[in-house]
Amino acid sequence: MLVREDGTIAGSIGGGCVEADVWAAAKEVMHKEVPRKMVFNLNHEAGYDSGLICGGTLEIFVEPILPQPLVYLFGGGHVSIAIANAATAAGFGIAIVDDRAAFANKERFPMAQDVYTNYGDAFEKIRPGASSYLIIVTRGHKDDMRVLAWAVRTEARYVGMIGSKRKVLAVYKALENDEGYRAEEFMRVFAPMGLNIGALSPEEIAVSVVAELIAVRRSANVNSAAHKKLDYEARAASSKR
Repeated sequence: MLVREDGTIAGSIGGGCVEADVWAAAKEVMHKEVPRKMVFNLNHEAGYDSGLICGGTLEIFVEPILPQPLVYLFGGGHVSIAIANAATAAGFGIAIVDDRAAFANKERFPMAQDVYTNYGDAFEKIRPGASSYLIIVTRGHKDDMRVLAWAVRTEARYVGMIGSKRKVLAVYKALENDEGYRAEEFMRVFAPMGLNIGALSPEEIAVSVVAELIAVRRSANVNSAAHKKLDYEARAASSKR
């Protein structure tokens, strides 16, 4: 039986409560990307209508069939190169977005599946979903704000932005005051992005960011901006981007 992302199915494993339980499990497996085995004892207990009367034990293996998770890097600087290399090694696909063709190209990012050299064009063509991870590390606050304004209202699984405590709060406040965004819209943003491991170099920053991506993908215990402490320094200065 195939369970699609929208909940519709093709095929059947016999109907009844067993199928309903497997359907619910399949939805969870798609979200967590972790397979599981389910065991049903078909012993005809009156309190549980399995819909199956064959008796015995039924084992069902539920596994996700999902597209490769794709990291969209907004900004093509040194930090983005390091993140692209680390994310590729961890099994993520890469797409690069930068309005400078010299920074967004296949020579600089040979692993990139897609390259965009115009932010507006990228916003129109990219359709973030449950397998999309958006990373904002452009060359300046203005572009970071522009990308975040778009990203925070998408269905992306992860939205992360580089920057110091002051920079992050300033971007949020500007979007609230000037663009009418609500404070709660930023609760899902990972900012400053990356696990707090004291990273300084682009390569160390990449490790911290990709570790966070993996934690989100595997539904590990990570905190978004709703709980993250905004009290540590920026992962990289603008001069290193």
